[in-house]
Amino acid sequence: MSGTSGPTRRTALSLGLGAAAGLAAPAWAQDRYPNRPVTIMVPWAAGGTTDILARILAEPLRRSMGQPFVVENRSGASGNIGSNAVARARPDGYTLLFGSMSTHAMNDALFRNMPFHGVDDFTPIAMLAFALNTMVSHPSVPAQTVAEFIAHTKANPGRLAYASAGPGSTNHICAEMFVRMAGLEMVHVPYRGGAPAVQDTVAGQTQLFFSAATQTLPHVQANRLRLLGVTEARRSRLLPDVPTVGETVPGYEMTVWYGVLGPKGMPADLVAQLNAEINRAMALPEVRDRLAAIGVESINETPDAFAATLRADAEKWSRTIRELGIAMTDA
Repeated sequence: MSGTSGPTRRTALSLGLGAAAGLAAPAWAQDRYPNRPVTIMVPWAAGGTTDILARILAEPLRRSMGQPFVVENRSGASGNIGSNAVARARPDGYTLLFGSMSTHAMNDALFRNMPFHGVDDFTPIAMLAFALNTMVSHPSVPAQTVAEFIAHTKANPGRLAYASAGPGSTNHICAEMFVRMAGLEMVHVPYRGGAPAVQDTVAGQTQLFFSAATQTLPHVQANRLRLLGVTEARRSRLLPDVPTVGETVPGYEMTVWYGVLGPKGMPADLVAQLNAEINRAMALPEVRDRLAAIGVESINETPDAFAATLRADAEKWSRTIRELGIAMTDA
């Protein structure tokens, strides 16, 4: 029969291809990253520099990648608890860590029984920013410069104290390096966190504090603290008139960086995609302006460059911590 109510061979083939395409679309959508919310783990309490940076970055990533980037704070053990949660997560890009130089380049040398290795157990994705790190003194100290502070302290051995956020914190290491390299005698007063440390320095209970500009600059602007220098190797473009400590104490340097890492074993194409999106977000004018307002300089690095910095800093700070004789504690 020439007439038929059923589909022709060509129509059937067309229908078959259409059905196959219909079946393939959901599979493609399922494979596309991200297809569900991404967790950004912050291993510190809300309100700190790491948390602020994570929340600044989360919104432009949501806009560009089409899924929420949800900040989760899981603090404790100097960043080890939240960091370990990411080290144990699946390397699928849905659990990321907002890490810092301290958690990944220092903690292995500071703690016994570490639950992870800061270099080997993570995938470096993107180095984000340098947090401007400052040296401040109480205005009662008659010193306007780093050199004058050193001279005053040498004239009063053992009578001035420096504050820290606790033994092994970056504040502690910064100050102890300064004391050793400048040949000073000072008393270390450790606190349980940066907030009480800066408060007691403002109150004059301690005379010296090294900390991120996010903590110190508001007090400097209100004349409650005096800014003597920054700890980076070169002057900051945010405060070009403020000298580095190293200009007075040759070789002194501490650069505090923040970056995004994932669990070990993330696929290279996924790392490249995240690196590109994060660098694009950090370059947005509104993001750069918000960071500059809190003393943070955004940077643009490849995953390989970030990995090289991580390895070099882990070696450097492990050696420095041993040389300073800072005792290890239980993680």
